[in-house]
Amino acid sequence: MKGQADPLHGNLHSCLRRCDRSIHSAVSIRLNLPNVLTLIRMPLTFAIVALMYGTWQWAATLACGLFVCAAVTDWLDGKLARERNIVSDFGKFMDALVDKVLVLGVMVAILDRGLLHPVPAVVVGLMVLMVLTREFMVSGLRMMAAVRGVVMAAERGGKVKTIIQMTSLGFLLAEPMFARDLSPLSFLPLGRIAWLAHWIGVGLFFVAMWFMISSMWSYYRKYRHVLFDGPAA
Repeated sequence: MKGQADPLHGNLHSCLRRCDRSIHSAVSIRLNLPNVLTLIRMPLTFAIVALMYGTWQWAATLACGLFVCAAVTDWLDGKLARERNIVSDFGKFMDALVDKVLVLGVMVAILDRGLLHPVPAVVVGLMVLMVLTREFMVSGLRMMAAVRGVVMAAERGGKVKTIIQMTSLGFLLAEPMFARDLSPLSFLPLGRIAWLAHWIGVGLFFVAMWFMISSMWSYYRKYRHVLFDGPAA
């Protein structure tokens, strides 16, 4: 009848308004500054790896510079999210995922380019395989723990491993920057600095591997019950 509100139309209008608010809320959560910084690391990873294969001058410098930028955003996104109290499940998931892509992508390129010389390629390959094993094992434990309602706290050893790993890769990327790009343009002994950067990177790479194995064992020892207990209620 005229002049009488249609209840179906009113309910539909109310539902659409709630959906619109939910969509806007979800977008605002996901597109905050910390999450944007996290997502930026994904294209940076592809650019870094591509530049590592560049033979033109300044390619190595750009690769090293972009890697430093990526490492800084890795620290900055978490800091901003905690300070602004906008830590989200999306941010935590993407941060862990993008970090794995960055580290493993650069590691594989370093293996292929022989930047860990004189370490034999088979040893470097096994080390990269160990990194993959650790990441898959911890990710699997996290998924099983989530199914059973268990919260897996971040291990201090894992955080230390990430810092040392990033520092190691930064030094290894700095070697060709000094040796190939900067050394011909400077009267300073940058060749010796390149040599020093290389060996610091190699040393830290092995230190990071020790922390990686240690944190993997720590995760397994603390949370192995989620693998062998009965099915979740």
